[in-house]
Amino acid sequence: MTHDDELRAWAKGSYTLEAATELLLRAFGGRYARSGQPWVRQEDSDGSVWIDFAAIPENLDGLSGGERRFLLLAASLAEDVPVALGDVIPGLDRGNLDLVLAAIAHAGGSHQHSNIRTNDDGSMTLNPGYLDSLHPWPRTLHAV
Repeated sequence: MTHDDELRAWAKGSYTLEAATELLLRAFGGRYARSGQPWVRQEDSDGSVWIDFAAIPENLDGLSGGERRFLLLAASLAEDVPVALGDVIPGLDRGNLDLVLAAIAHAGGSHQHSNIRTNDDGSMTLNPGYLDSLHPWPRTLHAV
């Protein structure tokens, strides 16, 4: 299992953790999800890895404004890290904004919404399966 797979397995089951983890894995060539970042932790007992999103805000020195904004937004999805969307969204480039939109759709569970349709007579029908995500994850990674 790769490092990325281990992080995804750790986050599995919490849409917000999954979304925030996926943001770190996909943006900036994945460097903010790699071992060696102060918020990427490894358990001594079993070697499992996880992300301490609460540690991100205190470890942003030396990063560009865009990197700081992006990381704060990821931390706010996973932890109780306050962020003003009006401060962080306008400074994101198009590729990272695409990732953020997908993360918000995932955190909201849009990929698991039931396929309920309202009929002309006002009755409702539950169709099999789930609706697609409101904003799917981009197929390409953003190396910015």
